[in-house]
Amino acid sequence: MTSVSVVIPVYNAELTLNTLYEQLIPSMEEASDQFEVILVEDHGGDNSWGIICNLASQDSRVRGIQLSRNYGQHNALLCGIRAACYDTIVTMDDDLQNPVSEISLLLNKIDDGYDVVYGAPLIEQHGLFRNLASRMTKIALQGSMGVDTARNVSAFRAFRTKLRDGFKNYRSPFVSIDVLLTWSTSNFATVRVRHEPRYAGISNYTIRKLIHHAFNLMTGFSTLPLQMASLVGFLFTLFGFGILAWVLGRYFITGSSIPGFPFLASIIAIFSGAQLFALGIFGEYLARIHFRTMDRPAYVVGQISERHEDSSIQSADKTTVLDIDIE
Repeated sequence: MTSVSVVIPVYNAELTLNTLYEQLIPSMEEASDQFEVILVEDHGGDNSWGIICNLASQDSRVRGIQLSRNYGQHNALLCGIRAACYDTIVTMDDDLQNPVSEISLLLNKIDDGYDVVYGAPLIEQHGLFRNLASRMTKIALQGSMGVDTARNVSAFRAFRTKLRDGFKNYRSPFVSIDVLLTWSTSNFATVRVRHEPRYAGISNYTIRKLIHHAFNLMTGFSTLPLQMASLVGFLFTLFGFGILAWVLGRYFITGSSIPGFPFLASIIAIFSGAQLFALGIFGEYLARIHFRTMDRPAYVVGQISERHEDSSIQSADKTTVLDIDIE
């Protein structure tokens, strides 16, 4: 059987963590003979970290990492991925919408020779506007990833741990695990899985956050916005030449011109807007270059949970903890 590291970013999940653990452990015992569960607490405001520490003290297969402040889901995932010890990594949310019994489907697909497998939901259990925002994010991902599988990406994924070598030196506050995985492979696959209603609480991924994430994907990992700015500039240039040809033709044929200040003002506004749009796109890219020159880390670890003394992977964990502290 494949050894598996299950990485779960945790944020304000005190109502679901114990149930998640109770469901996950038996499922993983059936799916793999060697596994660990890495819970990365993204510095929420509830008692999630206390529950993680309690679980880790009782079960040597559970590891807890708390970030020093809130960095975001993908940053927390990157931390857990770098801390993983085993051959295959499975990532999932903390809200129990990804059925733990479906993990075996992802692992079986990995065994078929794929490097990355996404668990795409049969029917998403979100509202209309959340689904539309998710669709927008996936369209942005397709431009950044350059693979058709981008339309089926989800937080429920499995991939070979060796793929993290492709982004082991990545240091930037803007993180997209799905894009980073494309730096190491193009061998993607998708399986259809159930998507359960949320067990408790409300989603921390608001529409505004999803749209912001989509914009970060486009400006942080692709040149699509720059190409759009070039296209807009080209189209408005053609429009300007068309207007000029019309005015000159009217003048030479009829001897009259187009009167009125409103027409002139509208033309100026159109071209000024196109220029400001292009400048805004350039500014976004310059801002990201600026942040990368600052060498700002993707995350900083605040605490690591105490381990059960009888852990069979304790020596490997000590090495991993040293690697985490460097971040």
